[in-house]
Amino acid sequence: MILTGTLAGALLLSGCAGAAVTLDPAPDAADPACAPAMVAMPTQLTGLDQRETTAQATTAWGDPAAIVLKCGVHVQEPVADPCVSVNGVDWILAREDDQADPASAASDSPTRATSGSPSPAASSASAGERSEDPTGTWTATTFGRTPAIRVTFDASKVPSSSLLTELDSAVSQIPQTKRCQSVQDLQYHR
Repeated sequence: MILTGTLAGALLLSGCAGAAVTLDPAPDAADPACAPAMVAMPTQLTGLDQRETTAQATTAWGDPAAIVLKCGVHVQEPVADPCVSVNGVDWILAREDDQADPASAASDSPTRATSGSPSPAASSASAGERSEDPTGTWTATTFGRTPAIRVTFDASKVPSSSLLTELDSAVSQIPQTKRCQSVQDLQYHR
């Protein structure tokens, strides 16, 4: 399987044991609101040890890195990708593998059209949305928090439901100012 974008680069550059994971910072990595969230990040995530990284407001877990996190990404609205709430944190979920242009998978805009494949987290949230193959490289980007946090992970190695649950305490350090709305919510309020 070929991984794309941020995770593939991190996997390639983190092959040496003990070496820092080389990453580029997100556009708003210097936002002071990232600091409390980054300090609160767990030292172990889904059983993987946290790694040193080379960019501000970033971290990674696993050797080689199976999870890469960046604070300071932008969320352009409206959002076409599915949005799920996990323990009070809203996440926009997108499968990087489905991108026609692999370079766009590493961009800081999570507003990509979906391929119709539900996310691994969404598949655990609703039995009607289960995917036959929820593996591959995925991104989960916080919604309604500024700055936003994006986590890129290999779903064949990392259970997304555990990942998002284990990140909620750190991510909640950035106040939520708006929430995801489902299609049902929008139809109900007409």
